[in-house]
Amino acid sequence: MKIYNFSAGPACLPAPVIRSVNKAITEYKSTGMSVIEMSHRSEPIEQLFDEVTDRIKHLLHIPENYEVLWLQGGASMQFSMVPLNLLPDGASADYIETGSWSAKAIHECNKVGFANVISSSREHNFSYIPDNFTQKNNSKYIHITSNNTIYGTQYKVFPDILNKDSFLVADMSSDILSRSIDISEFGLIYAGAQKNIGPAGVTLVIIRKDLIGKKYRDLPAMLDYRVHTKNRSMFNTPPVFSVYVVNETLKWIEGIGGVEEIEKVNIRKANKLYSEIDRNPLFRSPVNINDRSMMNIPFVFADSGMDDNAFLGYCTDRGLLTLKGHRSVGGFRASVYNAMPESGVDELVLAMQEYKV
Repeated sequence: MKIYNFSAGPACLPAPVIRSVNKAITEYKSTGMSVIEMSHRSEPIEQLFDEVTDRIKHLLHIPENYEVLWLQGGASMQFSMVPLNLLPDGASADYIETGSWSAKAIHECNKVGFANVISSSREHNFSYIPDNFTQKNNSKYIHITSNNTIYGTQYKVFPDILNKDSFLVADMSSDILSRSIDISEFGLIYAGAQKNIGPAGVTLVIIRKDLIGKKYRDLPAMLDYRVHTKNRSMFNTPPVFSVYVVNETLKWIEGIGGVEEIEKVNIRKANKLYSEIDRNPLFRSPVNINDRSMMNIPFVFADSGMDDNAFLGYCTDRGLLTLKGHRSVGGFRASVYNAMPESGVDELVLAMQEYKV
């Protein structure tokens, strides 16, 4: 029986990437050593970091005035690093609250400066992306979470920056590389790898060069973008294995035809599942129709008295795993990241159609 893993993260990886990993675990590039035991100062690993950086720049069309960093600590570390590096003492930044992760980012910003929550969808359980807000005159940046893993909402159009000295910061952990974006709209993008581009352990940061080294405060070296840029993401021992898997995943995306092609597949997958949710009287979507995510698709029984566990068990018996919704939403959640085959969505739709109460 074919298994389909709908986990929100760590998430499924493409089958060709898993096969490449199996080989590299035994021996990497005829070195006689496993990729997990090689020094990050060795020539093959330095070449790997150059290669993965060049590849992400090509796939995302990153302009020359941006740096790419491969860090650790996940998006959670960036919740702190962003204000520590980009927010002067006593200054404020604007945050749009659209879920649990943006709320955590707000909490961490307030330890450094002042987070202005200029809009929030909390009162409706984060079921939509708010578009009614005004940027504060003195804010240094606007922070958004581009896709909300738990609640299943996603920005379709990014906020305009009205202050000429301000910029947009985005946590793109759960939709990076899933669709075409204009990097030049952002001052900084960060993304934990474990949802769409690799395993847990490495965090992608794309930062405009003029934002590096503002020196607003004396920072520990590990929290300073300047230090990581100067040392080409090798200030300390980097997560070599995770970066290797990211590079293999980027090769796979290239082989498909790049981000532009994988976006078409993602749209098709999401449309199939949403169409069934809307058609099937057993289910409904708790998300505003205009803000529905292509990556994380929550759905619930139309009748709240029905047994979620019965449907989850039914799906498990059919090889459809990790569909339980987050406790704050309930019901079910299908995470259909880049690596989820379209056949997995087809099987889930079929299971929904054949489920008998």
